[in-house]
Amino acid sequence: MREALPEEKFVGIEVFLTEEEGIGGKLRSIPEDFVVMEVPIERTEKKDGKYIIARLEAKNWETNHLIKVLAKKLHISRKRIGLAGTKDKRAITTRIISIYYPEGELPEIALKDVRLVPLYRSDKGIEIGDLKGNKFAVRIRNVNVQKEEIINRIESIEKRLRYGFPNFYGIQRFGVVRPVTHIVGKLIIRGEFEKAVETYLTFSTELEKEEEREARRRFDREKDALRALEYFPKTLTFERTVLNELAMGRDALTAFRKLPLNLLTMYVYAYQSYIFNKILSRRIRDFESPEKAIEGDIILPADDEKPIPVTKDNVGKINKMISKGKCYVTALLPGYKAEFAKGYMGEIERKVMEEEKVDPRDFIVPEMPEVSSAGGRRCVLAPFFNFSWELEKDDLNQGRYAVKMSFFLKKGCYATSLLREFMKADSITCY
Repeated sequence: MREALPEEKFVGIEVFLTEEEGIGGKLRSIPEDFVVMEVPIERTEKKDGKYIIARLEAKNWETNHLIKVLAKKLHISRKRIGLAGTKDKRAITTRIISIYYPEGELPEIALKDVRLVPLYRSDKGIEIGDLKGNKFAVRIRNVNVQKEEIINRIESIEKRLRYGFPNFYGIQRFGVVRPVTHIVGKLIIRGEFEKAVETYLTFSTELEKEEEREARRRFDREKDALRALEYFPKTLTFERTVLNELAMGRDALTAFRKLPLNLLTMYVYAYQSYIFNKILSRRIRDFESPEKAIEGDIILPADDEKPIPVTKDNVGKINKMISKGKCYVTALLPGYKAEFAKGYMGEIERKVMEEEKVDPRDFIVPEMPEVSSAGGRRCVLAPFFNFSWELEKDDLNQGRYAVKMSFFLKKGCYATSLLREFMKADSITCY
């Protein structure tokens, strides 16, 4: 079993599904190397609708920062902007958003590397999850492998992934530069808000800018929020929001709740994601063919109908459906309503929860009911569609190759979780 990188293990990703050597290389050498286009769920056009549906194109923008700046430019609350999902920063992204704007036409905005194109009006806005999936066009650069070997490795790995790739939540779910979201999330569901705020403000890694690292170290020593506002970089806007509340004498819970709701819920979701990653890692470790159903499993039909428990009477039929891509084995995404599997898979799920010393009911957060999460089930393997790739000379790295890959993923699936199987890169910082 091929082991994951230490950085991946920190967020619960412990193994690879494929044993084959990867092609290595590097992602996101430039933003143009990672292009993402949402495939939205269409909204009904209504000429007198209060929402403007618009196409938002951006390069090298973090989602929350982009929405905050966009709202400021439009002189509206950020709560009036709806989007279907977050996107990676170091990329070129195209998404469909909604803007509650009954006042009339949108004013033109001038933002570097951003283009906002109004499309039509509707009587309903866009919410998280309102998309079918995403199209990706990705270039892996700096591949230092012989041409024939690149071809052999990609073809071999693609064949092994015929049932799908491990549906891990990618490192960006937790923060590439500062993977802290799942740690903060665990503290939130345990009601340890002072520790959650302290961790949020002080946790750092070597990938952060030295100015940011020093600010976090200093605050960790001094614990003086008012003084911290003098030296915390302006770029750390959300940290400064929390510090400002603390400086005014607010408690940790009140200060935390000043953050955008989607950011707060992301912390709890990230902790759920961490647990899911650990469960999936064990499924892969313990099963030669993790895609095959066994008694006690819970499977999800490809059309997203209700989950179906696997019994000795239907296991044969279900595995035939799995081989045809009609359904998928699932693992626990913990929450107060989530259903555990039975049999061996259920043992794995309960064991991980016990190790984390967490109970499903902990995902009810009385102090912050808005971040409580019901949980559910998530497919252990994710299909990928319209996959194609081509080999080219790397114009940024002389003597090396670049591999361009194009594919479609359903919503909630991470391109990096597919790409890591092909790359087996020696550093995740390229993600």
